[in-house]
Amino acid sequence: MLQTILAPNPSPLTGPGTNTFLIGRDQIAVIDPGPDIPSHRDAILSAGAGRISHIFVTHAHLDHSEGAAALAQATGAPVLAFGDANSGRSVAMQRLGEATGGGEGRDLAFRPDLLLRDGDEVTSDEWTLRAIHTPGHMGGHLAFLWDKTLFCGDLVLGWSSTLISPPDGDLLDYFRSLDRIELLSPTHLLPAHGDPVEAPGTRLAELRAHRQDRTAQILHALQDGPANATALAQRLYHVPAALMPAAARSVLAHLIALTELGATTATALPGPETPFSLR
Repeated sequence: MLQTILAPNPSPLTGPGTNTFLIGRDQIAVIDPGPDIPSHRDAILSAGAGRISHIFVTHAHLDHSEGAAALAQATGAPVLAFGDANSGRSVAMQRLGEATGGGEGRDLAFRPDLLLRDGDEVTSDEWTLRAIHTPGHMGGHLAFLWDKTLFCGDLVLGWSSTLISPPDGDLLDYFRSLDRIELLSPTHLLPAHGDPVEAPGTRLAELRAHRQDRTAQILHALQDGPANATALAQRLYHVPAALMPAAARSVLAHLIALTELGATTATALPGPETPFSLR
């Protein structure tokens, strides 16, 4: 049995809100309890009807993990995740640390009761969930495979491409995670935001192409001379002013990946205002 409860937290970055998923009948697993909004927690508790046995969190962003502690207190169920908000960062992102800024929406108070690693399985009499480490949007991001359905958190969204914001996000990790999902051959993807994805292969190809096109645009723009992520975002994106900082973070992720691959170089530790040039 699968239930979906939509959290009342719509925004430009969350779309219609966070999808909280419940699977099972007598031993119910909750995936992504969402933000700490009492009405949302009450809806989860009502749907769970005293039978919630596990709370899974894809990653430690507030719109996914903030409600976990109160839900655990109300149900006695353990919280399972990869780690805290800083866990799982790639070597490149560890080097950058906080110098890049970023860290939007991290749940710094989040502490899971049980840690999951890639391939770990959690089983009840009714379901088995396998943890798949899928960094890219965040270093400690997990997806959960349930038979041929993948709860994919924020790695794949049903309405937009995900934000990759260093040092939490890593574009090279993101591409590797898309490849990993494709190899699993799921028949359905259930994102934490937006509608289910009924044609995973097509959606994954679209997301790859989108990022590759953006990379090509950035490389073309740098032919005119060095530029920073903020200036490039203003040149390449046509979004409301409120979303321009997120666009600059996305461009920075591309620039860092290009630097890791040897295509660009920066004269200082990368940040939104750091000039990059073609190598």
